[in-house]
Amino acid sequence: MLVDGSISDDRLKKVAEPSHSAERVLIVEDDPATRSGLTELVRTWGFTADEAADGAEALEKVTAFRPSIVVTDLVMPNMSGIELLKALQPEIENIKVILLTAQGTVDTAVEAVKAGAEDYLTKPLDPNKLQRLLERLAEINRQKRENQALRRQLNDRGRFGRIIGHSPAMRLLYQVLEQAAPTPASMLILGESGTGKELVAQTIHQLSPRAHAPFVAINCAAIPDTLLESEIFGHEKGAFTGATDRRAGCFELADRGTLFLDEIAEMTPATQVKLLRVLQERKFRRLGGRTEQEVDVRVLAATNIDPVTAIREGKLREDLYYRLNVFSISLPPLRERRDDLPLLIQAFIEEFNSRDNRNVKSVSPPAMRQLEQYEWPGNVRELRNVIERATILARGNQIEPAHLPVFGHGSFAAAPAPAAASAAAPANGVTIAPGMTVDEAEQKLIMATLDSAGGNKTRAAEMLGISLKTLHNKLNRFKTEASES
Repeated sequence: MLVDGSISDDRLKKVAEPSHSAERVLIVEDDPATRSGLTELVRTWGFTADEAADGAEALEKVTAFRPSIVVTDLVMPNMSGIELLKALQPEIENIKVILLTAQGTVDTAVEAVKAGAEDYLTKPLDPNKLQRLLERLAEINRQKRENQALRRQLNDRGRFGRIIGHSPAMRLLYQVLEQAAPTPASMLILGESGTGKELVAQTIHQLSPRAHAPFVAINCAAIPDTLLESEIFGHEKGAFTGATDRRAGCFELADRGTLFLDEIAEMTPATQVKLLRVLQERKFRRLGGRTEQEVDVRVLAATNIDPVTAIREGKLREDLYYRLNVFSISLPPLRERRDDLPLLIQAFIEEFNSRDNRNVKSVSPPAMRQLEQYEWPGNVRELRNVIERATILARGNQIEPAHLPVFGHGSFAAAPAPAAASAAAPANGVTIAPGMTVDEAEQKLIMATLDSAGGNKTRAAEMLGISLKTLHNKLNRFKTEASES
């Protein structure tokens, strides 16, 4: 991410390495040496493992050990692998069965797979094949548990991961996320500024088979054009002035994971061409590099402008749009899901109570009416900022109208001036006088907001509802105009 002109190392958001300890694997094998060796091998791969000598003992272990995966020999005394599979039919949704079979019984194993077994492996056993199969099943189980947890969370608290809302528009969004997230397809996330596009990208990553690998996010609008290509693809030492060391780009850092490109239409056409090539060929070259590197990255992209308009205006390449738009998700603006306001407000109150050691409990009815009547052009991000301010100002345990900005029609505005007041009306510390030009008023508003944000340009841009690049451009214009006057 770009913070006031410098690229910091905290731009990466990574998820922890995988752990299979939640997966319990039961090894069912009548040969003691094979059974013991296989159990220990599975444990070295990070699974929790137990063993049984035949099908009858396995059924006892299923009740006590509660495995999620059973690896069983097909031919055993007392109870065969097929008989064990039939006995496990009531639990087949929760227990995945892998059969081990000799060459002479492959046909039987194939029939067993049709009857509900997950897969079969032939003897002599290839450990690498078994490990890959166990890891694949563990990932399927993890996604299933994650989806179940998210559904419970949605039913109990109106949340889907970190996304908050139970309105019809949001529930439809959750259905699309559940369907699209497990696939490897690229996705385009559309929505106005502040609707939560990065949160959606994080949720897609969390629900995908790549959840154990890095999630890397970059805002194309927040990085100068001269640095963006280097940030995405990396560079070699000496590739350009100031390139004192080799640096990995976002594609390298996100290998086997997910790369989220926010404000994709702010990327230069030349960089879009290179991005399209990486998406098509899964290869890239660092700036100044001579060799290509293969990469396995799922790309999620977002924009807050209509992509068709962006294509028509030459901001977005049409071929790149079609390559990214395998799946498309449109996030509803906050004004179209007002039913979610109470949930969002309470979530933000809890967040700021915890962070700032406050004790705000609720919003008074008059204050809630003001919040419900406002149009929220800055969407959820703007709401979060308003609630943050209100929890700081609240002296008791309730947010009152006095703790909120003065709401105008679609934007914060000054309170009406009394009849005897001066012609110049203060608006949240900004004095707007009759006859002042729009440029002068804009400059006053931007500088006052920057001052309110403590000089933090990223924060000021969010408060103003503009991109960081736009804010930088306006500040540079103010400096130029001041030096010329």
